[in-house]
Amino acid sequence: MEQVRAVVASIPPGSVLSYGDVAELAGLRSARLVGRILAEDGGDLPWHRVLRSNGTVADHLRRRQLELLRAEGVLADGARIDMRHYRWGA
Repeated sequence: MEQVRAVVASIPPGSVLSYGDVAELAGLRSARLVGRILAEDGGDLPWHRVLRSNGTVADHLRRRQLELLRAEGVLADGARIDMRHYRWGA
């Protein structure tokens, strides 16, 4: 859990990663586990910078997540973020 928290905390403003990216960087095999960790213990992290691999956001958090990303200069095309453009390290 601490590895996931460290990776998410290190994503700079204006950048995003996918759940799978975070899992890989944290040495985990499951992107779903990253989602669960963020849901249970990620309130103090920049959780909004973690997206599905196709660039979409969590349905139940869509408005808030897109609002937070937009404030950092990450612009959506509809409800999708261009991962090739905004992915951290890309």
